[in-house]
Amino acid sequence: MKIDFSKGDGLVPAIIQDAETKNVLMLGYMNQEAFDKTKETGKATFFSRSKNRLWTKGEESGNFLHVVSILNDCDHDTLKILVNPVGPACHKGDGTCWAEENEPDSLGFIKSLEETISSRKNADEGTSYVKSLFESGINKVAQKVGEEAVEVVIEAKDDNEELFLNESADLLFHYLVLLQAKGYKLTDVVNVLKKRAK
Repeated sequence: MKIDFSKGDGLVPAIIQDAETKNVLMLGYMNQEAFDKTKETGKATFFSRSKNRLWTKGEESGNFLHVVSILNDCDHDTLKILVNPVGPACHKGDGTCWAEENEPDSLGFIKSLEETISSRKNADEGTSYVKSLFESGINKVAQKVGEEAVEVVIEAKDDNEELFLNESADLLFHYLVLLQAKGYKLTDVVNVLKKRAK
């Protein structure tokens, strides 16, 4: 990875983003040594401009930032680092350095689930429930969505909230499969809703 440390007197900004929630947690700075240590240990390490030394996030608190991936921007002078955080990212105890909680984004999980569905749909080897759904044809996929929708309605009339939520999850999952069988993603449906909201 080519990083241009020369523009910032040996430092580049590192935007830290939660790999799961997709929330931006903090901004730090890295020099070559901090970058190398981050790669070596798998824990985000920065150069502290106030202390004039390297510091690994969590070295005192235990709230480490375990690195998932590192991306370099188009100018090679800014990093985006996806992490799995242990505890709050901010030294003040907040989820992010902007006094926000690092709450999971449901749509972020949906996107990940759509990617899983797509990869299983196109898998060359092995069998999976998803692959068998696609191979059964659009009529069977649509029928499965209809069956799950009826089950949601039935459970909505009863008082078992756990069954209702489980059936709702089944419906959403099969709907995502149906969307892909038709060549769409949930974003396409959201875009229709956005137009209606204007």
